[in-house]
Amino acid sequence: MWEGVVEWTSGQRERFVWRGGGLDPLRVEDRPAPVNYGCLPGTLNPADQAEVDAVWLGAPLPVGTRTAGSPVGLLHLLDGDHKVIFSGADVSPEQLGDLLAWFPAERGASVQDAQAAQDWLSSLRSGLT
Repeated sequence: MWEGVVEWTSGQRERFVWRGGGLDPLRVEDRPAPVNYGCLPGTLNPADQAEVDAVWLGAPLPVGTRTAGSPVGLLHLLDGDHKVIFSGADVSPEQLGDLLAWFPAERGASVQDAQAAQDWLSSLRSGLT
């Protein structure tokens, strides 16, 4: 079970960032988020030295929503700044397509399964990455 916090609500342009146990306004983006976007507090992605990024598929979740659950997939990126995918329901191909289209082609986005997400997160915990 992993705990996350939403920093950017699906369909919105206003983005926040998790810092020191709270949310601070970050900026207003040019495009709205196609998914709920946030992080897993207390984790560290060595690719960007920040908390592991997470996305929640499905209905919009308000900024600050705290969630707990198991990953349903991993958005794998060539630069190592992977995103863990969560969903309260079955993941639709349309939702995954919107998520993949959000990233420029040069980032090499691909979706991997729940086991790949768990394996990657476990490697971060054990310091193997």
